[in-house]
Amino acid sequence: MSKADAQLGSLQLYGRLLGYIRPYWKVIVVAFVATQIAAVTEPLFAWLLGPLININFGAHSSKALPGALQYLADHLHLSSFASPGKVSPLLIPSLIVLLFLIRGISTFFSDFFATWLSNRLVTDLREKMFERVLTLPVAYYDEHPSGHLMSRISGDVTSVTGAGLSILTVVVKDSVTVIAQLGLMIYIDWRLTLITLAILPLTGFSIRAAGKRLRGLNRDQQHAMRELTQVLQESIQNQRVVKIFGGKDFELSRFQKAANRVRQLAVKQTAASSANSALVQFLIAVALAIVIYYASIRSAAGAMSAGDFMSFLTAMLMLSQPVQRLTRVNESLQKGLAAAESVFGLMDEKPESDIGTQTTENKSLSVRFENLSFQYNRAEKHALHQLNIEIKAGETVALVGSSGSGKTTLAQLLPRFYEPAAGCIYINNVPATQLSLSSLRAAIALVSQDVMLFNDTVAANIAYGMTREVLREEIEAAAEAAYALDFIEALPEGFDTEIGERGTRLSGGQKQRLAVARALLKDAPILILDEATSALDTESERQVQKALERLMQNRTTLVIAHRLSTIERADRILVMSHGQIVEAGSHKELLAHDGAYARLWQMQFREEGKN
Repeated sequence: MSKADAQLGSLQLYGRLLGYIRPYWKVIVVAFVATQIAAVTEPLFAWLLGPLININFGAHSSKALPGALQYLADHLHLSSFASPGKVSPLLIPSLIVLLFLIRGISTFFSDFFATWLSNRLVTDLREKMFERVLTLPVAYYDEHPSGHLMSRISGDVTSVTGAGLSILTVVVKDSVTVIAQLGLMIYIDWRLTLITLAILPLTGFSIRAAGKRLRGLNRDQQHAMRELTQVLQESIQNQRVVKIFGGKDFELSRFQKAANRVRQLAVKQTAASSANSALVQFLIAVALAIVIYYASIRSAAGAMSAGDFMSFLTAMLMLSQPVQRLTRVNESLQKGLAAAESVFGLMDEKPESDIGTQTTENKSLSVRFENLSFQYNRAEKHALHQLNIEIKAGETVALVGSSGSGKTTLAQLLPRFYEPAAGCIYINNVPATQLSLSSLRAAIALVSQDVMLFNDTVAANIAYGMTREVLREEIEAAAEAAYALDFIEALPEGFDTEIGERGTRLSGGQKQRLAVARALLKDAPILILDEATSALDTESERQVQKALERLMQNRTTLVIAHRLSTIERADRILVMSHGQIVEAGSHKELLAHDGAYARLWQMQFREEGKN
């Protein structure tokens, strides 16, 4: 990428960031005015030191009381402070106190509203990022670790404020301060000011070189932080596996490596920033030494009073602080722009395709897979190939087959978690792509082996996702129909019991029955059961199976089964192999056929007999 392209990219990023704070322009105006007032107070203080020295320390000159101060004293009737020919020593100290009072008030409002804007920007960006995360296709999550996403939303976005608002709190304020200080210095002695200005090109070169270095380091550090978050998340989520397989040392090694990478990059950032700051301070010191030397010569020649020299020197010394802040703002600016690349990169990810406009209002729905083919990213073979299945309204169709035969893939295509490579899915003879995603998924309920529950109450988990107000009686009725009422009432707080992250306070069978209750309450016409009982013991399986049989009544049901005993009553059983249907029929018909299904049945029967 050329320098021009990089600069254009930075400007575009910056302009996009400013677009997010533009709606709060009233707050920006107040903060801007307060910032300008605070910025002007610094050169005013340096300006007041000149007459203070000249008046109070006997260095009377033609500039002992500047015309502006005399005008102020005359029109505010401060005769006791500054009468003609007599100037009270209280005038300038009083003005200094007033000046710092104004500075304190303006700085407070500037900092307060800048912080408000900063946090508002972070919140708005986080909401936009999370909104995009919720609309990303499932395939995106297959390619991007969840820890990286969490790091981008929780960490990267906070760095954006350095680019978004540093222009208000530092660049605007300190730029005005620098300009005003230079104006005062030119007014006092333009020759000495030229010496000071000679260092600005060198300072600008230093800032530019450091900025390029810091931008790359910040980008690397954000990636390192995502890696650190990913290791941390995996170790916590899989802590049982870590313990049972003795993975403590391995995980500790991974974490130490990631943490050290973050540390190294942080040190490099500090080194680059400090070196830049030290160089700028050295240049200022050189300029200061030259100025003091020449100012001493001019003072000895009578061309500069002691007060003028003090004002010039104070302005120059006070100039160093805003200049240093301006050099350091480049660090936060580059860090913010690097973070903005990450933030907007996520926000610009392509969401799920949702161009359908039709809805499914019929409570009795049929499903048809026509010439369906699908291949996962980076997979060498199709997971499904030219598949044709029709499920009539209210019919129960079971899918069986060895692992990798395409059963779960087919079930995930129905709610459009993935898009087929070829072919089409029809709901009541309407292509699924013509239905809005919300309408299509509202018509489908899912109960899977891996039950997803939230760290909330039992009642909230059963009623999760309901778009209408749900009565407590409805929740209780759904729990009773799922054979879950007994164990729920035995919990410490019944339906109001917090179940922990992913339902850790419940057994496998209890979690499954909550999932069934959730599906019952949703009352969707299409039901997907993805090995809903495969991980349960015999007693839990019986309870969950009874709940599932009640759930399946009068619904179009697609069952993915591991235990063949749970699908004997299915209207049709489809045997899959390598993404295709190799056998179809009822339980009795397939056993009589003595084919693939019969072999699976006999194999499972022998294994259960051994147990």
